[in-house]
Amino acid sequence: MMKVNRNKCIGCGECIKDCFVDDIMLINGKAKIKNEACFKCCHCIAVCPVDAVSTDEYDLDDVKEYNEDEFSISTDNLLNFIKFRRSIRQFKDKKVEKNKILKIIEAARFTPTAGNQQDLSFTVVDKNINKFKELILEKLNEKGKYILNNLNSETIKVKRYAEMWLEMYQDFKNQTKTSDRLFFNAPTVILVSAKSNINAGLASANMELLANTLDLGVLFSGFTLRAAKDDKKIRDFLKIEAEKELVTVLIIGYPDVKYFRTVPRKKADISWK
Repeated sequence: MMKVNRNKCIGCGECIKDCFVDDIMLINGKAKIKNEACFKCCHCIAVCPVDAVSTDEYDLDDVKEYNEDEFSISTDNLLNFIKFRRSIRQFKDKKVEKNKILKIIEAARFTPTAGNQQDLSFTVVDKNINKFKELILEKLNEKGKYILNNLNSETIKVKRYAEMWLEMYQDFKNQTKTSDRLFFNAPTVILVSAKSNINAGLASANMELLANTLDLGVLFSGFTLRAAKDDKKIRDFLKIEAEKELVTVLIIGYPDVKYFRTVPRKKADISWK
């Protein structure tokens, strides 16, 4: 429940103006939250100038007072940081610390979700990464064989991937560590699932940027996603809830490559109306 401390409240009405669902009213010069339409976005906590709003549904230790030195970042620095990030396919033989993994997930936890659903779930694979790799490569091998045995105008587009999946599976069976074209010998995989793929996608983008601040590199693995997405055996291994969709797979580790500059991109496709 959302609550207002009447002793602190100064009746400024800022929480009322910022409440999208109109769930707050002013009674005798004090704000009162009806808790009828409220979907717990907690904007009232953030906007109150005297810290009069609280809730018993979340951990209020999450709340931090704004401080310019700790919260601000220049536009150009942020844009350059985004431009400099790269998809990493070379990783060092070095474990990713648990506190860094938790910090990456923290970035996702505070990413906005539609209707404040907060529907994200995370599966961290590190101790059982070889077993997970085997499950994925077995599925890709199966998919690759099917594609190559059923070539048509559609499957021909992914023929080269199908051939690669068979090779990757064989490399794994031969224990060819230097030819790991799935996880590239990274020590950690984080899988993000949610009821909304938009929510998971937005969160995953923030996770990648946060990982880069920790000197880590990330690869969004489409191959792993393709194998795991609708496979019951793999979903059971990952313990993904039935009502949630597996949306992204982040391969994470310490990069074994150094980049010296950003790269060019296509011009933005913009329509001004």
